[in-house]
Amino acid sequence: MGMAVVQPRLNDHVLVAADGFELPLRAWLPADGKPRAVVVALHGFNDYSNAFDGAGRDFAAQGIATYAYDQRGFGASREPGVWPGTATLVADARTAVELVRQRHPGLPVYLMGESMGGAVVLTAMTGPNPPKVDGTILVAPAVWGRQAMGFFPRAALWVTYNLVPGMVVHPPRDLDIHPSDNIEMLRALGRDPLVIKGSRVDALEGLTDLMGSALDACQRLQVPSLVLYGAHEEVLPPRPVERALKDFEAGGRHIVAVYPDGYHMLLRDLKGQLVRHDIAAWIENPRTPLASGADRAPRALLAAK
Repeated sequence: MGMAVVQPRLNDHVLVAADGFELPLRAWLPADGKPRAVVVALHGFNDYSNAFDGAGRDFAAQGIATYAYDQRGFGASREPGVWPGTATLVADARTAVELVRQRHPGLPVYLMGESMGGAVVLTAMTGPNPPKVDGTILVAPAVWGRQAMGFFPRAALWVTYNLVPGMVVHPPRDLDIHPSDNIEMLRALGRDPLVIKGSRVDALEGLTDLMGSALDACQRLQVPSLVLYGAHEEVLPPRPVERALKDFEAGGRHIVAVYPDGYHMLLRDLKGQLVRHDIAAWIENPRTPLASGADRAPRALLAAK
């Protein structure tokens, strides 16, 4: 993040950080203009704020305002595909929470992250000067750091990063990984010009560092949190996810659940409305049992896959 040159500000379409960088913004507000709670939402890798359109609409109908911005290097922000650095992503999240609190004084504010966004949330909440939130919502948080990688993936990343950091790589065409069961949604993402299709090697390096920080942060998360994964998680390997779930459960202050029919993109799966309903209910009362049938013995469910 650059030097502070302006006063951070938030309007209906953009969040301006202290260094003047503009982050495109989307907001979903209750029709009566009187929210009872607010969510700041951070999207995943190569995605952008539109990821929360369905969730934002559902939350607004239940009296919850949602603000989501295109994180630096993604969506309609400047220099898409260029990794901004973990510290900058964390600083932007902190700024977003501060500005939303100013816009909605006295209301509870929750920080939600999906996949990479969840890794940003974890790193921000366990680092110095964490955002002031009433809770966090972690939707399939990305926790695949080097400490959970095998030798060959680590070696391949090291070699390519040191030789060709700016090279753009694409997933193999025959890669048998299903991020969701919502095929129409996945096809729409493939047509969306704001969704990045190939990743620079240095961005993958930065993402790996962020995910490693997030994995280590799971055992240190203090603020009450709702942690959600799908039993059909295929984007993240089982070992780091199971370690994360164990650390979250050991904390004793979080609600941790796995959806039997869920995939990585839980909010946009065919049964995503169940997940969105559970999130809204948890915001209303963190002690309310999840109504969707999500499994509260998540490690056993994942092990049985």
